[in-house]
Amino acid sequence: MADRAGAPPRAWQRMLSGRRLDVLDPSPLDVEITDIAHGLARVARWNGQTFGDHAFSVAQHSLVVEDIFGRICPAATVDMRLAALLHDAPEYVIGDMISPFKSAVGGGYKEVEARLQQAINLRFALPAETDAKLKKDIKRADQIAAYFEATLLAGFGSAEATQFFGRPRGISADGLDLSPQPAKAVQAAFLKRFSDIEAAR
Repeated sequence: MADRAGAPPRAWQRMLSGRRLDVLDPSPLDVEITDIAHGLARVARWNGQTFGDHAFSVAQHSLVVEDIFGRICPAATVDMRLAALLHDAPEYVIGDMISPFKSAVGGGYKEVEARLQQAINLRFALPAETDAKLKKDIKRADQIAAYFEATLLAGFGSAEATQFFGRPRGISADGLDLSPQPAKAVQAAFLKRFSDIEAAR
């Protein structure tokens, strides 16, 4: 919804926690895990073009990525697992923009996303910039998740999914929760996983 004509420029969003998050200059102090979980559980992956009675949300995708990351990096620390869980956290503010649109929009989107990720990382005592090796491992888990989502939920054939995401090697979809769930259930599962990781830190 557009702001009223003549209203002062606004770069912040009001969160249900009561926080006012400045999208262009986000402060870690305005980041709350409850807002992240609530938002991600209501943002649909694949622009909602997935099978099932519910959208496959970014929160559920994040849980799947963290699960896969743990399988491919069994020696990962709890901080690394948290980074994997929060890898798409900026999307609680900016939504899940599909790759073709990201390419069309260009650098401005990436800059906003990067600033939000830095604020989120700092809020939860992670390095502002994710280590390059860790980022690569999380990206691999992300692409494996995308392959399974594409082929099992989004109508892609295996050859088409392999072209864009690569074929998973040594990882199967067995045991991954890829059945789209109601938003409240996914929100609760995301918060529980976050709490479990925090308790182990």
